[in-house]
Amino acid sequence: MKTFNYLIVLTFSLFMISCEESDSGEKPTVYMVGDSTVKNGQGDGAGGLWGWGDSLGQFLDTTKVNVQNHALGGTSSRTFQDKGLWEPVKDSLKKGDYVLIQFGHNDAGPINDNFRARGTINGTGEESEEIDNILTGKHETVHSYGWYIRKLVKETKEKGAIPIIMSPIPRNDWENGKVPRNATTYGGWAKQVAEEEDAYFIDLNEKMASQMEEKGEQNITGTYFYDRDHTHTSAKGAVMAASLIIEGLKESGSSLKKYLLEDPEIQTPTKKDVYLIGDSTVANNNDTLVGWGVPMDKYFDTTRVNVYNKARGGRSIRSFRGEGLWDEVLKDLDKGDFLLIQFGHNDGGEVDQPKYRGSLKGMGDETQTVEFKKDSTEVVHTYGWYMKKYITETKAKGATPIVLSMIPRNIWHAEKVMQNGRKKL
Repeated sequence: MKTFNYLIVLTFSLFMISCEESDSGEKPTVYMVGDSTVKNGQGDGAGGLWGWGDSLGQFLDTTKVNVQNHALGGTSSRTFQDKGLWEPVKDSLKKGDYVLIQFGHNDAGPINDNFRARGTINGTGEESEEIDNILTGKHETVHSYGWYIRKLVKETKEKGAIPIIMSPIPRNDWENGKVPRNATTYGGWAKQVAEEEDAYFIDLNEKMASQMEEKGEQNITGTYFYDRDHTHTSAKGAVMAASLIIEGLKESGSSLKKYLLEDPEIQTPTKKDVYLIGDSTVANNNDTLVGWGVPMDKYFDTTRVNVYNKARGGRSIRSFRGEGLWDEVLKDLDKGDFLLIQFGHNDGGEVDQPKYRGSLKGMGDETQTVEFKKDSTEVVHTYGWYMKKYITETKAKGATPIVLSMIPRNIWHAEKVMQNGRKKL
């Protein structure tokens, strides 16, 4: 009898999965709709912020399934549909596709104002409110959060696609070592709609809040979220959220889990490098003589960039190259890196006398050959010629050169700071 019952359950499960599969022969597509916690900005990590939808594709076998992130920052379950963002997704749906749905972060805003007018009525009921939208100038009937989610689910199913609802990710807020949940608000309402509409539900809020608590606030802030933003995740935070969605899919009965990679290689955006080259006014010389390059890393987001101060005291634009210091920097420069260049304080010295660091004045192609005692020579160029070489070679590596004029010396004339030995005009 038990064997018979098992066969019935197995047969039913296989039947349900077959009903979810496309009969067109095309690869199914995983669509994502949501707010900025699903796709931040253009999905390019601007400001160091990423949505989980930008990481999810790394967990899927994209030779067998397509992935499209249609989420848009600032939208609610209401405005995503009112702005016409849902229509192209709905029109593209075919049998066997999947729609991952996560809204809620923006649904708590005002229903009618002149700024965003994106709020929804709390709950999952049929209540509605008639408004003349101050922002759009249109008459509008506003519904409950659950009503809008239910609409997405029903229209997805009508196209033969499979809706999967997520509770909204938690914010990086802490109370006595705990992360507040949304089980009694948007997370709970999302779950209720999923149950009523027989849709898959992943409690992303609970899963992520629990993992955040396991790691602790001191390990979450600055790594998975930034201190400046308690809502949007870093690249690592987006991967965390995506991995928990994958965990939820594995626990579910959704056929989407058959497209999961067994051993995904997850990559987060590599840090860019910022290099500084120059003389002692840039370099770290000693405890009492510190160049401006020393505290520069305090002004950068070092979770996203590395700062390397390669400046060296006593060098000029000429001698920095001649001693091979530039070659060491150049070999490490990569596409997307940055180079800050400041020389000049030591370039006014003699061209053909020890310390042999002066460069010719100007920007031209003039040269002067300098003979050394050891039967060797050096062709010395203008200051501008050397600068152009740094710029050209930096650009050839795909990096961005940034040229700075020299910091002024502490020399004054008539209460004005002198520039390069001349009165500042």
